[in-house]
Amino acid sequence: MPAGCAVPGSDVTVTTEQAANAATIAAVARSRGLPPRATVIALATAQQESRLRNLDYGDRDSLGLFQQRPSQGWGSEAQVQDPVYSAGKFFDGLVKVPDWETGDLTTVADAVQRSAFPLAYRQWTAMAESLAPALLADQPGQLSCSYTPAAEPATVAERTALVTEAARREAGAPTVETDGTVTIADAGWPEATWAVTHAERFGLTEVTKDGWRWTPAVGWESTPSTFELPLQLQLS
Repeated sequence: MPAGCAVPGSDVTVTTEQAANAATIAAVARSRGLPPRATVIALATAQQESRLRNLDYGDRDSLGLFQQRPSQGWGSEAQVQDPVYSAGKFFDGLVKVPDWETGDLTTVADAVQRSAFPLAYRQWTAMAESLAPALLADQPGQLSCSYTPAAEPATVAERTALVTEAARREAGAPTVETDGTVTIADAGWPEATWAVTHAERFGLTEVTKDGWRWTPAVGWESTPSTFELPLQLQLS
């Protein structure tokens, strides 16, 4: 399986970097109780603005996933390059747009972004409408991801610190077990998908939840021996 992520049954493929950023956007939307359309609009917007990459450059002082400008009141340079913060600021603006839940995607997105190319968001509608349900699904295997583990990864301690901090912000309260496994007790399948999309960043070697196991080489597979286990992340 080549590195990257794909939505089975569609032609949507993204890099692991793009998938991780998309999953963060979806996680912020879920944490705010927003309907799926919020994630669709945000994904199409970020795809147009940055190709779902957390850029440290842009037009004038535009930065981050949504190319937000500190000079225009979006936040500091560090804040707009924090995907959780930048997604939150986008959603702050989105929910203020009249009829955003039913309006034309590109019109709604531009009402938040005030882009020089207001119609450009529309071209990413189909991609976002395929990717968002995969990220939000309450079942495994809706997003197929794989990566090649680094030959010399960061230490387990460093990666554990990274994954636990990210989980607190995006997936739920983590617990580090005595064997080093990171458990997120109340996490559902969207959080399991979130973990898989971030697997390359964290150097995860295995993700298990309720009868399923994901590994970088194989992807998701049914494993009855893990039935009823909470979401667990292995780093070694």
